[in-house]
Formats: sequence, structure tokens, C-alpha cells
Amino acid sequence: MYYGTIKVYTKIGGFKPLIAIRDGIAMAMPLIITGSLFMIINSFPAPGWSDWLAKTTVHGVSIAQILAKITNGSFGIMGLIAAFGIAWSYANQRKTDGVSAGIISASVFFILTPSIMSGDKVPVEVFPYTYLGSRGLFVAIIFGLITGWIFQWFINHNIQIKMPETVPPAVAKSFSALIPGAVVIAIAGCVYWLFTWAGWGNIHDVIMNILAKPLGALGDTLIGTLVSILLVSLFWFVGIHGGNVVNTAMSPIWLMQTDANRVLNQAGHLDLAHGGHIITQPFIDNFVYMGGGATIGLVLCIGYLVWRKRASKQSEVLAPLTIVPGLFNINEPTMFGLPVVMNLMLIIPFILAPMINAITTYIAMNLGLVPLCNGTVITWTMPPLISGFLATGSIAGSILQLINIVLDVLIYLPFMSVLNKRQLMEENKAK
Repeated sequence: MYYGTIKVYTKIGGFKPLIAIRDGIAMAMPLIITGSLFMIINSFPAPGWSDWLAKTTVHGVSIAQILAKITNGSFGIMGLIAAFGIAWSYANQRKTDGVSAGIISASVFFILTPSIMSGDKVPVEVFPYTYLGSRGLFVAIIFGLITGWIFQWFINHNIQIKMPETVPPAVAKSFSALIPGAVVIAIAGCVYWLFTWAGWGNIHDVIMNILAKPLGALGDTLIGTLVSILLVSLFWFVGIHGGNVVNTAMSPIWLMQTDANRVLNQAGHLDLAHGGHIITQPFIDNFVYMGGGATIGLVLCIGYLVWRKRASKQSEVLAPLTIVPGLFNINEPTMFGLPVVMNLMLIIPFILAPMINAITTYIAMNLGLVPLCNGTVITWTMPPLISGFLATGSIAGSILQLINIVLDVLIYLPFMSVLNKRQLMEENKAK
């Protein structure tokens, strides 16, 4: 039964479309984080700072405008980057040319994205950031996977234009991509024509209405978040990276809600009354999963036992190897070194700690004790307390993180103490 379960979980974790979605969104993360850094600068919570940026100009352009342009040009194109990355990853997994598949997918994304015509004498087609960013993630995911699958199918079935071996590889790959590229782009054109002819609007909005609202209801609720946390913990417990399996489905929702908060924050209306979201990607990353998988409480328990000179030899060795990485949200040494994986003595706190973090954070933000996350995506290695301040723009965010860490320590301590006693007994027997 156990090995059968492991086999099922392993297959889920190795499911190619899930891997492609994960890799595609991960490809956009450097831009998301970079854009967030400039957004922090543009909206740093200091009195008069935003006004000074808006009034200070460089050759007629305000610093605030420059910073906003940088944010939009990085954070605001995550959908486009994901469209490329998802097709690229899927095609690579099928041993075909990922770059060509990604380029075709980016073209498909632009074909399906509504544009605005402007200009009197010379018409100019403009693509709004609205659909290039998080709002375009569903189209990026769906058509990125479709593009990657069609591309690899043609190539792996040898339906391609082959050039002589004397032709440079880059040119040969371009010709190989012609037939699958033409098919995918033609399909995208037909989809655009169908939606235009039927008067349905654009596919982005239609998919958002069909899929995003039900999923968003789950992703924006405490119950839905607790369910996802439970699944992540159970996957991790059997050695499968739970975040890669579960959060692949939830991250697009959380990222869209993060971006919605960013827009509200820039407009000065970030609150629940104006449609702000409590549950966002920073909510999950910086308040729920501190230490990586909410194991910061566990590593601090190990440090406490060492400090009180009650720790086993195993804990003494593990302390520096787990505490330092844990402070930067790297939990692999803890998961596989202690280990947490398949350790029945730690399964209860491993599930309970992130759930308690989610509940306390949700209540605090719902009651207005802590501001909502302001749309800033903090780099995942940012230590707690600092990340809480940056994510909310308030010291209350850091205080909330500290409270969550204390609760995590209290949850883990009795279980870790029992485990430590067992280790001490085994070490004494071995003498």
C-alpha cells in the first residue's frame, strides 16, 4: 500500500504538464522579483517619500513614473514570459527544440491578446499591460501546453522540413519549426476569428470568467488555502516536493491576487472594501511557509535544545546545518537530514504549523490589525521579520511573523523533545 502510494505521488510529481507550468512561471520569477524591488522603492512606507518621487523629475519625467515603467515592464509581463517558458519546458521534456516552441507560443499569446488601435493618420496597434501580466496567465498556461504538445508531436513524428547537414544548426532548427509553427499559429488565428465573429470578446476574459472565478473563490478562501496546505504537507511527508505538485495549480491564482493588490496599492486603495485580497503569493511564502514549509519553528527548537545542552549528538551536528539555511527559507537539510520525511513523530506539527500560520495571518489581516500584502513579491530567501515588513509596508507584518514563529516553536517543541529523547536513548545504547 505504501509503495503504491509513493508510486502514485511520484507519477504526479513527474507529470510533464505540471513540470512545464512550474518551469514556465519560474522563468518569470526573476522579473517578478526585480519588478518588486523597484516597486518597493516607488512605494516605500516613509512619510513624504511617494510625493517626493512624483515631484522629482529627470528631464521632464518623474522618478515615480520611471519606477512604475520598470515595474510594469518586468512584473507586468509575467504572462508573456510564462507563455514562452511553458512551451519551452514541455518541448524540452519531449526532447525537441524548446526555444522554437517557446517563440511560437509567444506569437500565439500575442495573436490571442486583444490590442488597442490608436493614432489618427498612422494607425498604431498597442497591447495593454493588463493582459500581458497576471491576467494572461491562464491563456499562457493553456496555449503554452497546447503549443508545446503540437510542436513536439510534429517533430517526434518527423513531420518537419529537414535541411542538409551543411546548413548551420540554428537555421536548420528554424526550418524544422516551420510546419508545426504554421499549424499552431493558424489555430490561434482561427480562435481569434471565432471569438471576434461570435462577439464573445477576447479569450482572456472568457477563460477568466469560466475558470478563474471558481478557482479564485477557492484560492481566496481560508478553507481552500488550508486544503492546499494539507496536500503540500502530505506530499512532502512522503518525499515528494509538495509545492511543485499542489502550488502549480494555486500559484496562478495567488499571483493574480498579488497583482490585483499591487494595482490597488499604486492607486492608494489597498483594502478589503476596494476588492483587496488577503491570500496572495506573499501571504503564502512570507507568512505561512517561513523557513521553507513552515519548518523555522522546528530548526529553532533544535537550536533551543542545543543551547540548553539537552540535545542529542545528532541534533548538535544538525543545528548549524539546519538553522542557518532555515533562516533563509531553505529547508532541504531539515527535511532530509533530520529527517522530517517519513518521520511519524513530526507529521502532526509539520501539518499543523503552516495551518496555524495561515489562520492567524488571515484573521489579523481580515480584522485590519495587519495591512494586506501590497503586491510586492519578496525573494524567497528573504529572512522572516524583514520580509513581513516589505510584504505589507508595515512593522505590523514583522510582528505578525514573530507571533507565527513563536507559535510554530510551541507546536514543534513537545514533538521535537520526544524525538530528541529517543535519539539520546539510542545513542546511550550504542555506547
